[in-house]
Amino acid sequence: MLIKSIKTENYRNLENTEFFPSEGINIICGDNAQGKTNLLECIWLFTGGRSFRGSKDSELVAFGEKFARISLSFETAVRQQSIAITISGGKREAVLNDVPKKYMSQIIGSFCAVVFSPDHLSLIKSGPEERRNFIDAALCQIKPAYAVLLSRYKRMLNERNALLKDIPRHRELEDMLDIWDERLAAEGAKIAVERQGYVSSLSQLAQGFYDGISGGRERLSLQYKTVCRGSAEEIKTALTSSLTQRRSDDIYCGYTSAGVHRDDLIVKINDKDARSFGSQGQQRSAVLAMKLAEAAEAGERVGEKPVILLDDVLSELDIKRQSYLLNRLEGMQVFITCCERAESAEAIFRMNNGKITKAEE
Repeated sequence: MLIKSIKTENYRNLENTEFFPSEGINIICGDNAQGKTNLLECIWLFTGGRSFRGSKDSELVAFGEKFARISLSFETAVRQQSIAITISGGKREAVLNDVPKKYMSQIIGSFCAVVFSPDHLSLIKSGPEERRNFIDAALCQIKPAYAVLLSRYKRMLNERNALLKDIPRHRELEDMLDIWDERLAAEGAKIAVERQGYVSSLSQLAQGFYDGISGGRERLSLQYKTVCRGSAEEIKTALTSSLTQRRSDDIYCGYTSAGVHRDDLIVKINDKDARSFGSQGQQRSAVLAMKLAEAAEAGERVGEKPVILLDDVLSELDIKRQSYLLNRLEGMQVFITCCERAESAEAIFRMNNGKITKAEE
């Protein structure tokens, strides 16, 4: 993947402009709150995902404006491509290669990127939801059909939760849970199988990167924690049983307490849970290895090296980890935001009050 140009109009605080990055490492430096992260967030949206900062679509439009429009021209091994996204009325609409798309999910897989932000450094310390999101975001890019599957599961989950809330007032509705449990378990099993396969591949790659960071002194392993390991049919049976066993509690609480939406990614260092026993340095090394593995896996599966977005993470890493990270990103197009100007880059840009300019040599 190679970005040729990015054009913005009314996007957050970014000045309406067209930006032409270098094919290698691009450093975007500037003070805080000038728009550096906004630029990386803009690039990330072309993957078809939502803001990696958790922002609502309505928050992406510049203050006082009714819409925002961003466009991307990029190159793959196959051809030159383009994506245009319009944000208006709290929703996004996309045009891929001049063809309007009904849903944002229809552009997933066209442009691939991996983002690494300071929030990711606390991935291991965070709760299970953050780690599930890490797996799901990566899978959606390399397998667009997974995004459709995940969306379908979430709709079913919302329907079952709504039913659970209605049952205390209408007990006759309880029989309908059998139907929803069957559907939820079937879709959940498909998700679990995809996650298991991805984590298995990711674990092998991450171990290799972690060896490089730690000098081979420690061993990293990743394990997907779900209701059971096995085939889709075996997982479906276990999920159905779990939903049935917890039905009374679910009705009382008004939400579904069992399913793949409760699963976790267990990170271990030397066979010990990194969340409970890992030092801060070990945890950061593990996350760095996981993100590098994500980039490597994306490159293998998509057949294209993804664009790398590093949002102010170098300042959070020591010199050794910084060097290791940058060495492993050779041959990729990289965007790095930082406050201090760095010299080791193909192109250095300065961001000031939403305006990006080429830094003077």
